[in-house]
Amino acid sequence: MTERYVVAIDQGTTSTRCIVFDRRGQLVSLAQQEHKQFYPKPGWVEHDAAEIWRNVERLAPQALRRAGITLDQVAAVGIANQRETTVLWDRRTGAPIGRALVWQDTRTDSLVNRLLTRPGADGVQQRAALPLSTYFAGPRLRWMLDHTPGLQERAERGEVLFGTMETWLIWNLTGGLHVTDVTNASRTNLLDVHTLDWSPESLRFFGIPRAMLPEVRPSVAVFGTAAAAFPGYGSERRSAISRRRSSARPASSRARPSARTAPGASCCSTPARSSYARTTACSARSRTRSAARRPTSRWRARSPSPARSSSGSATSWS
Repeated sequence: MTERYVVAIDQGTTSTRCIVFDRRGQLVSLAQQEHKQFYPKPGWVEHDAAEIWRNVERLAPQALRRAGITLDQVAAVGIANQRETTVLWDRRTGAPIGRALVWQDTRTDSLVNRLLTRPGADGVQQRAALPLSTYFAGPRLRWMLDHTPGLQERAERGEVLFGTMETWLIWNLTGGLHVTDVTNASRTNLLDVHTLDWSPESLRFFGIPRAMLPEVRPSVAVFGTAAAAFPGYGSERRSAISRRRSSARPASSRARPSARTAPGASCCSTPARSSYARTTACSARSRTRSAARRPTSRWRARSPSPARSSSGSATSWS
C-alpha cells in the first residue's frame, strides 16, 4: 500500500512553514521562510499578503521534495494561521488592496473607543463573546474601509473581499474559493457565536457589507481542492485564474465560487497552532449555521488610499 502523508501550512506572524507528517503524526520534512515586517508608524504592523502567498508557493514543493514524496501521496493539506490579521483583495484580479493589518496593530484604538460609546456596542460584545478591541479584525476592517476612497462602495458591490489569513490562502490554493471556518470567523467581532454565522446586527453596527465576507463553514470539513502551490499543478491554476478573470461580470450576477474538482490534495482549514488534517476532515468543532442578510451601511471613506509599488505589491496605508 502506498504511504500517505498530510501537509500542514503553518502561516505565522513572522514566518510560514510547510510541514509533512506521516500517518503516525511524525514529522517527515519541514520548509520555512520568514516574511518582512512593516512598521510604518508607532503601533502599526503590516504584512505583504502577496509575499506570504509567494512563500507558500515556494515552500510546498520544497517540503515534498525534502520528504521524498510525490503529490499523489498527499492525502490532505491543512492550514494553521495567525488569526486576526486582516486582508483585503480585489475579487476579479486577486491582488491585495493595501498591506495586511496584523493582529498586533493598534491603529484602531481611537476608533474602538468611539464605537464603545455607540448604542449597540454591548450587543456586539454579547453576540461575539468578545470585547470590542483593537486585537480583533472587525474594527480593523472598518478602519481600512474608512481610509480608502470608494472602497466602501466597491465592497458593497462585492468587488472587494475580506478574509483573515486562512481565507486568503484558501482563495489562492483553490483558484477562488472564498471561505473561512467558525474558529477564525469568531475572532472578528462580527460572528454570532450562537448561530455560528455573521451577525446582521453586528454588521450594521460596524457598517460592514455582507457581500465582502467569506462563507462560514464548519472547521470539520473538506474546503476544496488545493490545485496550486504543489508540483504539477501550476499550469492548471494559471488556466483556472485566466478563466475566472475572463468571465468576470458584475457582482449582482456572479455566483459564489465553488470548490475546484481538478486533481490535487484536499484542502482543510484548522484552528491556529494545530497541524493535523486528514482526507475527510480537520480536527475542530462543527456546528450548523444560519443565513445572514446583507446590512445597509452608514459609513463612508474619508482618507487617501494606499499606494502601490512599481513591483505590484501594496504599500502602507495612509
